Amino acid sequence: MDLKMNKEKIGSIYTYARQTEAEISRYGEYARIIDGVREALRQQYGVAYELYASDDPNTQYWKLLEEDIKSGCKEVEHVARIFDRLEERTFAYNDDKKEPDYHVHLSILNNVFAYPEMGVALARSPVFMPHGLSYQDYVFAVDDDALRHFLGNVRQRERQQQINRVTVFTDMREGVRREDEPIGRRVGRDDVVMDESIKKEIFRSLDQFFAGDRSFYERYDIPYKRGILLYGHPGNGKTTLVKAIAGSVPGPVAYWQITEFTTSESIGEVFEAASRLTPMVLVIEDIDSMPQDVRSVFLNTLDGATSKEGIFLIGTTNYPEKIDPGLMNRAGRFDRSYEVKMPSEALRLKYLQLRSFETFVGEAGNEAAAAMTDGFSLTQLGELYVSAALEWHERGDVDVEQLVRGMRGELEKGRRHEWMSRGGTVGFL
Repeated sequence: MDLKMNKEKIGSIYTYARQTEAEISRYGEYARIIDGVREALRQQYGVAYELYASDDPNTQYWKLLEEDIKSGCKEVEHVARIFDRLEERTFAYNDDKKEPDYHVHLSILNNVFAYPEMGVALARSPVFMPHGLSYQDYVFAVDDDALRHFLGNVRQRERQQQINRVTVFTDMREGVRREDEPIGRRVGRDDVVMDESIKKEIFRSLDQFFAGDRSFYERYDIPYKRGILLYGHPGNGKTTLVKAIAGSVPGPVAYWQITEFTTSESIGEVFEAASRLTPMVLVIEDIDSMPQDVRSVFLNTLDGATSKEGIFLIGTTNYPEKIDPGLMNRAGRFDRSYEVKMPSEALRLKYLQLRSFETFVGEAGNEAAAAMTDGFSLTQLGELYVSAALEWHERGDVDVEQLVRGMRGELEKGRRHEWMSRGGTVGFL
């Protein structure tokens, strides 16, 4: 049964009046802001706007509002300034461009904005605290249907925009920090250096998942979600694989960094945010770092029958022995596990060819380097490339054998934790 409110009969328990505002401490400040915003909206658009409270932790509409203001979107209008002595405009440095660029635009704080065609308005009002300035967010709409339509539009826009970005969730002491990072240099599937059969199987699973036809899952009553676990030595292509996925699948990709501050609340928040972007890929980095006291919550979240549908989950770890056995090879959690091994000589040669290592050492040097670098990870091969490039730039010649020998010596020191030679001294004059 729907709960309907008859405003004429029910009324309010406390009615605000300026002459009695002292009866409830600080209520007058709050009420005057609300009255002022509603009156400004009524004068501007000739309709009454109602105030709505939000139980939704997703506040992506504020970020979209900021983007609309910066881009000069015609769908959003500036309605009013809240406090006359506070700033109305702001500026920010745009670091996405090669040349310095400062963008000046209206500030979200201390202003009221409206999407009049949708019947929704947003206001971020300053709140004066004893030790500084805070703020309070307000959402207004002409009715429930207008608000539902607006939020649905936000969800569509958010998903479309995230296809060209990677959402990064990091569990911090104060909660989940969310950052949207643009995809810089595109990494293609051909850039991924790993066992070809495993690579093909992973991308085939992804392509099938994003094929746009859920009929297979529906016909056989299979939840529309998949999961794979990548494990192996660090520096062997797991991150490159994730970048290639982000640049090639027709859907958003989110990256979640597990930390010691991961809690049951952050698990729920991340999966809730991910479910708004479905179908999508959620990468969980260093999944073995999941704190022991929240692992059961994480497993229960993965087991949800329908709540996490549309999520292709990729877990990565350098320490598979620390992984909870309940995560391995179980449908609905991680269906398959793949070991990303140290590269073979053929893969090392392929990597050096992709980096055009022969520019500095020639084709023969390429093959020699691949043969001499047994035990090197792809990351270490990348360091070899940089060292060769610098030596070639400085001397015009590269001694591959000497470079590899020097790197191998440093690697052996690292494995034995012998960073300082015996008898050596470090001092300051």
